[in-house]
Amino acid sequence: MAISGRKSGDDAGVRNAATGGLLLRPGYLDATAQAALLDALRAALADAPLFTPTMPRTGKPFSVRMSNLGPLGWVSDRDGGYRYQATHPETGRPWPAMPEVLLRAWSEIGGYPHPPEACLVNWYAQGTRMGLHQDRDEQDFDAPVVSLSLGDTALFRIGGLKRSDPTRSFRLASGDAMALAGESRLAFHGVDRILPGTSALLPNGGRINLTLRRVTRP
Repeated sequence: MAISGRKSGDDAGVRNAATGGLLLRPGYLDATAQAALLDALRAALADAPLFTPTMPRTGKPFSVRMSNLGPLGWVSDRDGGYRYQATHPETGRPWPAMPEVLLRAWSEIGGYPHPPEACLVNWYAQGTRMGLHQDRDEQDFDAPVVSLSLGDTALFRIGGLKRSDPTRSFRLASGDAMALAGESRLAFHGVDRILPGTSALLPNGGRINLTLRRVTRP
């Protein structure tokens, strides 16, 4: 899957790119908008604190911690597996609402006529990664997956519809936005590593990734 303006493992010549349904919007959020979104997230996480999901069957903990915003949230544990539910797995309370800036990003970048139902909040500490995977726990694959990055730069990797397909990697910096739609909606993707010290947004470093999804069919 070609990434226009990118070299594998390099972000030289970055520009907006839409190829095979992959849309990149470097610098979508400016510094002021990033700070405002971070403040909104801090308030939301006070009600829905970060938790550590675990793998189905084995119970092995994920390396990322997470929470959710919106009517539904993605969770995973040994007994229940991957799923969406309306309440926080530890507090039992409904997830907080999505800030308006996220709904606007869904409309402007995803271009999908129905609203998102879940926003995953993934916290990547230094040394954290996420292996290649597909986002396929949703009913509606016609809807895009839209993500925004805050904090340290991530080295993001994307391949094809099979785990064995060739992959390309590029950098996602603080304020960057991306959508996986069309051909790339079910592409295998992951995060190879976080590059420490590449952003001053988060006082202790690390990265927050916000991933908006439509779960049910309209």
